[in-house]
Amino acid sequence: MKKTLLIATLVAGLIPYAAADTGDELVAARNAWRQKDAATLARTVEATRADALAAYPRYWQALLALENGDDAPARAFLAAEPASTLSERLTGEWLKRLGKDNDWAAFAREIRRVPADERDTETACYATLAELKAGQKAQPDADLLDKLKLPDGCNALLNEAARQGTLSADEVRSRVRSLVAINYVTVARGLAAAAGLSEEFFTSGSNEAAVIGVVRQGKSDLSGAAAELTRLAPTLTAEQAAFGWGQLALLAARKQDAGNALIWFSRALPSELTPEQWEWWARAALRAEDWNTVLAVTSKMPAKLAAKGAWRYWRARAELALGQRAQGQARLVQLSSEHNYYGILAREALGSSVSAPPSPLSASDADIARAGAEPAIRRASLLFDYAREKGEPALLEEGRREWRWAMRGKDDKALIAAAEYGRARGYYDMAIYSAERTKNQHNFGLRFLTPYRDATRRYAAQLEVDPAWVYGLMRQESRFVTVARSGVGAQGLMQLMPATARWVAAKVGMDSFDVNDVDTNIHLGTWYLRHVLDTTGHPVLATAGYNAGPGRARAWRDSRPLEGAIYAETIPFTETRDYVQKVMANAVEYAAQSGEGETSLTARMGTIAAK
Repeated sequence: MKKTLLIATLVAGLIPYAAADTGDELVAARNAWRQKDAATLARTVEATRADALAAYPRYWQALLALENGDDAPARAFLAAEPASTLSERLTGEWLKRLGKDNDWAAFAREIRRVPADERDTETACYATLAELKAGQKAQPDADLLDKLKLPDGCNALLNEAARQGTLSADEVRSRVRSLVAINYVTVARGLAAAAGLSEEFFTSGSNEAAVIGVVRQGKSDLSGAAAELTRLAPTLTAEQAAFGWGQLALLAARKQDAGNALIWFSRALPSELTPEQWEWWARAALRAEDWNTVLAVTSKMPAKLAAKGAWRYWRARAELALGQRAQGQARLVQLSSEHNYYGILAREALGSSVSAPPSPLSASDADIARAGAEPAIRRASLLFDYAREKGEPALLEEGRREWRWAMRGKDDKALIAAAEYGRARGYYDMAIYSAERTKNQHNFGLRFLTPYRDATRRYAAQLEVDPAWVYGLMRQESRFVTVARSGVGAQGLMQLMPATARWVAAKVGMDSFDVNDVDTNIHLGTWYLRHVLDTTGHPVLATAGYNAGPGRARAWRDSRPLEGAIYAETIPFTETRDYVQKVMANAVEYAAQSGEGETSLTARMGTIAAK
């Protein structure tokens, strides 16, 4: 018996397929919680009391009670429920309620339930705020100051830190300016009042208000805003003028106006630049192929930013371009051991390409069975099966949370066993999730799974599209989850928007279709990818166009030919930039695995023709 069949046979008996009525009750319970229907929720709690997933209706019941100011059901749930993703999440919600109510004694007791590295942003903020309230010396995470849209708990923390003098007056002034510039006036007033700042930021006709007005003008009229800031400059403090130029520079860089961005960034104060501004300064320099500035910016940016793979790679490229060969090569060698987009580019810059690694880490049948028997994995399996049967993405996400919770602290061998279990049951996204977490020994066949091979290869061949690229895109879009649905309505393996699916279906002569059908989704998605390639002329542009629209992908070109990796790095949409890089890196891995197609990422990125 082949190993894959043996594994499938072995794990099939671990999780009996659950009764349909239990799935219906789960869906009803979740809907009742969202609709604040306490009566229906109570009924589902009774109906599922003996079920393997009985904790879920009780969890939603406790959440609803918390929203109504009653923490008794939460206390009861946590007293009865062993450590799990549900107990941890409920504790997190309870902690936020305690923080909002300023019940710091109860907060101090309960925060111990949630490990520090598993707290979400707001819970972590309340934890630091509790320390400040208790008279302890505590410092807000420096990253908070760089994020303007924060949850209430984090704004409360920054206000308290400003009140106690933990934040400097300069830090507060810079943040208040940025908040007012995006019309977060109420939050800005709260922070300014806590720090005892004047009302100048909110007073019409003041210098502060004038600078903020320039920044707002720049969103629609950059040249006019720059002229106005130049006119105002003699009346402004150095700090006020620098803030204005830094904000206009960021706007220019995001609009791919590298020339003005570089001039205006040079007028800003490096000490007050946000991480976003540092990164766009580097991108503007890349867009202009100004290697001196690329090196200067990547050398001076904050250490946490400089440690990112992107800026280690581009700093090395700048060093090589400027003749600093030893430094550049050493930096590439360090980066080349990482299994990601920049690691692949670094290896290729050093003269090697991706190849399938020998002796992948494997798991025994006993290891796989043991993984499947874990309580959290058993619950995840039930939830995944319900999600498939009911077409309920919400239950799918609950299953993912169970699975991710189960993977904490596992060694490489246990992770691969869980990945094999997931692959055998068709939980491809979780199989990839587990396989990607290995640290020392790896299995790239599990990281880069190839389900639905017949349909994928058939339509790729018919439409003359590289199958490794199709797989790379599909992996990024859905991780091979057939019922995947995005927040904006994209569906299926290749995440087709309804309007796009209808348009393509008409083009290929489908009178009726189910976009979640595997064969149909791959057919329509591959046809659309071919269409975008034909309209853009380059796989990198087509990948960007598949995500953000072909018109945008073409508009992001330069007036001169541009290295594909520079084009990708300077895409103004964060999601699309990350998407292009991952899809193209995936394609290289799939080509290496299959022995077909281009295995050089540098070659795949190529050169983007001028507009």
